[in-house]
Amino acid sequence: MEIQNNADREQKIQQVADQILRLSHDGLLIHMRFLDVALSKLPVTCRAGMGSHVFDGEGLVCDPLLLIRQYEKEKALPARLYLHALLHAVFYHGFQTDKMNPEYWDMATDIAVEAVILDMGLHLTRLEDDGELENRLTLLKKQAGGLTAEKIYRHFRIEEPSIKDIAEWRRLCKRDEHSYWNRKEELTLSQSEWRKISERIRADLKSFSKDKNNGEGMTENLEEAVRERYDYTAFLRRFMAMGEAIRVNDEEFDHIFYTYGLATYGNMPLVEPLEYQESHKIKDFVIAIDTSASCRGATVQAFLRKTYNIMQESENFFSKINVHIIQCDSQIQQDVKITERAEFDAFLQNGKLTGFGSTDFRPVFEYVDELIRAGEFEDLKGLLYFTDGYGIYPEQMPPYDAAFVFLKEDDSAPKVPPWAIRIVLDEEELEGEEREAT
Repeated sequence: MEIQNNADREQKIQQVADQILRLSHDGLLIHMRFLDVALSKLPVTCRAGMGSHVFDGEGLVCDPLLLIRQYEKEKALPARLYLHALLHAVFYHGFQTDKMNPEYWDMATDIAVEAVILDMGLHLTRLEDDGELENRLTLLKKQAGGLTAEKIYRHFRIEEPSIKDIAEWRRLCKRDEHSYWNRKEELTLSQSEWRKISERIRADLKSFSKDKNNGEGMTENLEEAVRERYDYTAFLRRFMAMGEAIRVNDEEFDHIFYTYGLATYGNMPLVEPLEYQESHKIKDFVIAIDTSASCRGATVQAFLRKTYNIMQESENFFSKINVHIIQCDSQIQQDVKITERAEFDAFLQNGKLTGFGSTDFRPVFEYVDELIRAGEFEDLKGLLYFTDGYGIYPEQMPPYDAAFVFLKEDDSAPKVPPWAIRIVLDEEELEGEEREAT
């Protein structure tokens, strides 16, 4: 009899929790029409005995008893939880965890979605502590330069929050657990599919621009979410020059006839080995570093280390190379020639940045032209310029590929010339190089 009573109680709890979630879903749908597709794609379920709510990267799994208790405490808490998890999915926060410090990324994503919710000004999700949260967010926005998860995370990486601050942010912003994030291979909806949903939301926001719930925070986070990411490894391989490496081409060499000739005729193989094999390798290469004050030393070191790691991968690096690392602000400050791996290692370990004045890109191109005329390069294929983008670009197209590499999108920076390649790196990707190096 007692077992039956417990089963009936659990069933009743489940039914009440399901009803609360349906009310939350319907309320969000009525007040925010631009989220209709996202709401239909986000699975929300209840599972008894969890002790917490979990956003697993794809859907929200709620503890039914906890949900009911939260509803009794504040009627808006379930709807706030629902919208919180939905925005994690829309901004696909769970897809970027492999490059991040997990603690700071989890906290940054929670703060970002809570900031967007407050910016929407929706009475359905308003909580008692929101006034306190708004005050903290106002200060954080000034410090981080914005309230996207990416900007907040970068701020925390530079200005590490105290234990007290972490506790306060969690108290005010934590609604769900993220312990199952980064399960990309197990998810029904991929990042590309969520990207399509996010792009539709961004388009719908323009249609609903008169809605009071269309806050700038939502737009800013969507812009960050749908921003094009670049594969730096694949990009760098475009700069590889064709060259010869002294090695046997096993695909074309017949070992049977070769050894038969040696055995039968003495020192007379029937087939000579093909001594050379063509492979894509970097030989002549220029890495230019903008040493203006806006480019931090640690970031430049991380960029060089990542570039070096890609270059020295198997089949991509000559035993003898000719790489010039040129530092420049408004004039050439230093040119370090690298001819072997040991020199690159030494530069990464002991090299120092010099300059830190204003930026002019033209001196580097003029200097490289002089090196070409002096016969310094056998076949220069590429110049890579790491910069913040604020500088004077050359007017003429050089006789080699040139790429400008940025850490972040900046619409206010001068436009890259049409002949140049433009690529934007994720700072978190470079931070991964720093963590591995240390």
